[in-house]
Amino acid sequence: MRAPDPKKPFDLEQLAQYALIYGRPGLENTWQGIAVDFAYRMHWRTLFGFALCRALCANSAGKTTLVRRFALVMARPGLYREAVAAYAAANPTCPFVAQYGADIEIRQVHVPDDQVRNFSNNDVICILIHNCIPPDWVDHAYTYGVVYLEQQFHQPTMSLDIFRDVDDKRLQRLSVYGPPPAIPHWDGWREISEEDRYRLLFKRADKVAAQIDTEGVGLYYYIGMDPNVGPLWKRTPAHGTMPVVGSAINVALTDSVMVDATAAEGPSTPPKTESAPQPPAINIAQPEAATMTAAGGSQATTGTG
Repeated sequence: MRAPDPKKPFDLEQLAQYALIYGRPGLENTWQGIAVDFAYRMHWRTLFGFALCRALCANSAGKTTLVRRFALVMARPGLYREAVAAYAAANPTCPFVAQYGADIEIRQVHVPDDQVRNFSNNDVICILIHNCIPPDWVDHAYTYGVVYLEQQFHQPTMSLDIFRDVDDKRLQRLSVYGPPPAIPHWDGWREISEEDRYRLLFKRADKVAAQIDTEGVGLYYYIGMDPNVGPLWKRTPAHGTMPVVGSAINVALTDSVMVDATAAEGPSTPPKTESAPQPPAINIAQPEAATMTAAGGSQATTGTG
């Protein structure tokens, strides 16, 4: 099976097929944040959020940490919309114009490995605004953020303090804004196909059986269960303390690259009506010669920023 094309990050059908075999809960390389139920259906909103985060983060040793930060921002209703409104108020002559259309321009974030732990929520928001990511896309990715949180509480690999704090703020924001709305044609559960069943039952049966983590079974959703919960169903009392880290960080953006924003056999985006501006007020360090790092994709650049 071919891996998802990095030049087509929103081909959610291909992403789902690949994740079902290589990244579902219980496997050694679980793709965190994707909701899977006991019928092996995957929730479209979580696939979309996963794809959006991965599209924005350049490949590096610290990519998992960067993606985590994006997921935790998406888990907080209204946070990005507030930031976009604040940006618009501070930049009346250069308004925020969201990108839409079959092709969008992405500048991925790259952070030196020794500084990645200092990557903050504010950095995430700056990257989203700089790339003119539509607020309704971040709203739609809320379910991905929630499922990501659920999985951290089920099988904690680090202190839960940071996740408990984010979840407390998520609940506070839910009481103010309510659940973020979905994009209708990118919502619901993806039904598995006969081809999916064949791969699950025959093609990788022997190899997968040896990799199954019985604890991972607890990450599956019951059929009919809504992943857009209020209180998390996996949350446990927090333990441990996160180490204090410094705030110095050199965040750089890669050269812009055009990616296909359509999804095969499924969701498509509204037509793009205006060109996206390059916001001047984002405080992000720009390297003299930024490079584009998209694994497996050709380098298509439009400038060095």
